[in-house]
Amino acid sequence: MKIAPKFAVTLAALLAVTAASAQNMPKQLRDRLVEIGPNYGQVDTPKMFAPLVAAAPKDGGKVTRDITYGTHARHRLDVWQPSGKSNAPIIVYVHGGGYISGTKEIYDNIPAYFQRHGMLAINMEYRLAPEAPWPAGAQDVAAVVAWIKKNAAKYGGDPNRLYLMGHSAGATHVATYVFDRRFQPRDGSGVTAVVLSSGRYNVTDEPDDPSFNSVRAYFGSDSKTYPSRSIINHVPSSRIGVMLTATEFDQQNLAATTGDMYKALCERDGGQCPRFVQTKYHNHISEMHHINSADDYLGQEILEFLGMTDAPPWPTAK
Repeated sequence: MKIAPKFAVTLAALLAVTAASAQNMPKQLRDRLVEIGPNYGQVDTPKMFAPLVAAAPKDGGKVTRDITYGTHARHRLDVWQPSGKSNAPIIVYVHGGGYISGTKEIYDNIPAYFQRHGMLAINMEYRLAPEAPWPAGAQDVAAVVAWIKKNAAKYGGDPNRLYLMGHSAGATHVATYVFDRRFQPRDGSGVTAVVLSSGRYNVTDEPDDPSFNSVRAYFGSDSKTYPSRSIINHVPSSRIGVMLTATEFDQQNLAATTGDMYKALCERDGGQCPRFVQTKYHNHISEMHHINSADDYLGQEILEFLGMTDAPPWPTAK
């Protein structure tokens, strides 16, 4: 599916309106991000934000690491319990890495952020391609959801208020699980709503795509299978609440497929389009690594969407 020219203009207008200003980001850091632009692979972005993240308040809650949820060595998750909370809403973070790399360890800032805002936060790891091609990512998300339904109460979480948040390849895996009924239990996904950040939702066979090799490693080389494996084609049969995010300096291929997803969700919901936030100044990597710093616009937008502020939460999906 390609973005129609008319819709491309609409999306461009949307981005101009919703671009979020970075709050309390030092000017020097902001200017450096603009200088880097989309060329984030040339710098150590996490290190750039480390001082801001280190300065964030600490919750003091309990962290239990490397709990196994399956048989593979990468079937591990960390549980971040908020202080003095019981029956807390739950959020699961699924990291990116282009389907072939990535680790939960470098994203402690994200569960720490949600922990200190009263949520039971889970940071999961999953199997990687080419050892574990499609649909391994969605299967691993399903396994974590099943683990939560069984074990959440033991850690003070409410399994009936379960949210998933995925970035990049992690957004693909989250979206595949919640939109494609082939990977859900008979009674549905068991998820209230999802936050999808800079993911791939429409699989295409384009050699000029910078992620061409990793896409083939995960989705396979037979392009005839791509329509069935493209999440965009499973959106109409779902009712899950969705928040989409992207960045000013994101990868163009992922910006395009985010546009596809936005359009599909607008059509699914009869013109009520999904919540969308574009973070100003940020790139594909800083989008996640700035969370739990003084630059808190995106974090606050996510909390509002999840109902962790005065705004009403999304109703539980049917």
